[in-house]
Amino acid sequence: MKKGFLLILLLFPSLYLTFAQTFTNSNLPIVIITTDGGVQIMDDPRVLGNMKIIYRGEGLRNYVTDKDSLSYLNYNGRINIEIRGSSTQVLPKKQYGFSTLNTDNVTVNNVSLMGLPSENDWILNAMGFDPDRIRDYMCYNLSRLIGEYASGTVYCEVIINNSYKGLYLLQEKIKADKGRVNILKIRPTDNYLPDLSGGYITKSDKTTGGDPVAWSMPGYLPGAYTDFIHDLPKPDEVTSQQNGYIMGEFQKLANSAHSDDATFESGYPSVIDIPSFVDYMIISELSSNADSYQFSTYYHKDRNGKLRAGPVWDNDLTFGNDLYMWGFDRSKTDVWQFSNGDNEGPKFWRDLFNSNEFRCCLAKRWTELTSEGSPLNYTELEAFIDTTADYINEAVIRDRNLWSEDGDYLSEINEIKSFIQQRITWMNDRIQSPYNCPDPVIPPLVITRIMYNPQPTVEFPDPDNLEFIEILNAGIDDVNLTGDYFLGTGFVYQFPVNAMLNPGFSVLLVSNEYTFIQKYGFAPFGQFTRHLSDDGEKLILADGLGNIIDYVEYSSNSPWPDANGNGFYIQLTDPYKDNNDPVNWIASNNSIESVNVPVSGQEIVLYPNPATDNVHIRAEVIINSVYLFNIEGKLLEAINPNNFDCDISTSSFPAGIYYIKVISLRNSTVHKLIIQ
Repeated sequence: MKKGFLLILLLFPSLYLTFAQTFTNSNLPIVIITTDGGVQIMDDPRVLGNMKIIYRGEGLRNYVTDKDSLSYLNYNGRINIEIRGSSTQVLPKKQYGFSTLNTDNVTVNNVSLMGLPSENDWILNAMGFDPDRIRDYMCYNLSRLIGEYASGTVYCEVIINNSYKGLYLLQEKIKADKGRVNILKIRPTDNYLPDLSGGYITKSDKTTGGDPVAWSMPGYLPGAYTDFIHDLPKPDEVTSQQNGYIMGEFQKLANSAHSDDATFESGYPSVIDIPSFVDYMIISELSSNADSYQFSTYYHKDRNGKLRAGPVWDNDLTFGNDLYMWGFDRSKTDVWQFSNGDNEGPKFWRDLFNSNEFRCCLAKRWTELTSEGSPLNYTELEAFIDTTADYINEAVIRDRNLWSEDGDYLSEINEIKSFIQQRITWMNDRIQSPYNCPDPVIPPLVITRIMYNPQPTVEFPDPDNLEFIEILNAGIDDVNLTGDYFLGTGFVYQFPVNAMLNPGFSVLLVSNEYTFIQKYGFAPFGQFTRHLSDDGEKLILADGLGNIIDYVEYSSNSPWPDANGNGFYIQLTDPYKDNNDPVNWIASNNSIESVNVPVSGQEIVLYPNPATDNVHIRAEVIINSVYLFNIEGKLLEAINPNNFDCDISTSSFPAGIYYIKVISLRNSTVHKLIIQ
């Protein structure tokens, strides 16, 4: 697009004309939206309508006349729809947000649109600030290719109320959902730990959307601030406890990054999922995103999990493109976007980059992703761009004609490829060599048993509460588990500080420790958050910097042994064999015996037991936390003594059986308590 053309349209809207054209068919899916009564779609409120998606299948041509052929319709149903966006609302080509509805026009209808996971909130991205209609699509797909979630995307051409609107990108709205940002949805009543710890989706962004600023954080430059806005919970639903908690997590990050505290005990590795921050920085910097860190920058955090960066979002001002009509030209090959003097975002991004430990993680990941055959290698990127440009070429021509945009599309695509070549060269020269970084010490921890779909019984009707995994120290030395945790989302566990595992011993992590105690008669080491997938999932155990310790991607399907709801679990036959190979696993229903580690100096005494007014707890090491639960597993009391002994008042609790969990500097134990 010529730099001054849009400015002319904004100043003289009466000059705007679209080219009349007849649109009959496309190699892309065709979306046809008809609002009730033909009413105009507004910013607010949403209007009702019907939507049809014509999609014959991959590689097949679609025709507008197919709108009445049910066999060619991917969707045919009700929606509500509105204009969406902030800066983009000034453009003549609008973008839209819509929800798929049931026939009652009220309740949402979760559906899969063109192969995307089933949901009800969707976006039609007009790509109005991107003359080449490829930048968002490219960044989202690259993010997924390197292992991070990003909005699912499908190119399509759109007709609204019998008027052709051009080329769009159907994509998923960012929200908490198993198929999207896979975190728990925090509720208004979740105001005490552990429920208070998640899940959250927070963004730094403009305030033009109408949502209030939750808090602001200083940038590196004097007077620079970044505004943070709640996305989950919604701004009008967030409680003071929730606001204080998630703001506190960001402040912990800022403080520890500022002081360059990279310890697993209390530094930024204990707060953030470093691989997600590294991946976010790589996508933002490779594309030279002029908005990254300051605007359209998302973060998310699951319950009991670490703060994670992403998903990437709003990547149109990238690869040399910017808001030229407003005098901006910031997407360059030779700047770091977190320290370019404009839109740098909160100071912690630059502090992280300046930390040796983070820089080494960045260097290793960059080298890995840009190596031959990897997603960010230039040859792979060039092929991706060529394939995408060829796929949308005819639709881009129609779209540009419709919206009176000129330019040589092929030349512009070549400019993007040239930009990437120069950008990779510049970044290679400034990201330190990973060979200058120390090799991580990877402990010999092995996942050896997985109960992912227990069989329900009369005594234990909820099988999810009986899930467990076992982790073995297959080495000859003690292993300090501090900082070790599971990467990704959906399965959450982080080992407590100074937890030790002796050689040849195992720990059991379970989904519900009190149900586990009732069934097996002994306490597990710890309780994870969320549940194991019955179909299969990746379990990636890593150290505090994200270095992979062990990796298993189990499945309920052959050739994995059958342990799917039949009372069996899968067991590794030899801890020294590849545990990601299904041939090394068997299905077993052997009884589970206590595998908690006997650690000297760990004796914990509770007295009196039975108790009436209070119970005294004494240990030979520092006690970090004490939790009192009733027999149903409900948390009644939580204290952090940070001492060798403590007291819990029991006078207000009715007589019965309770459990006390004691977390010390060396271990985690559970004890039965009787209150009289």
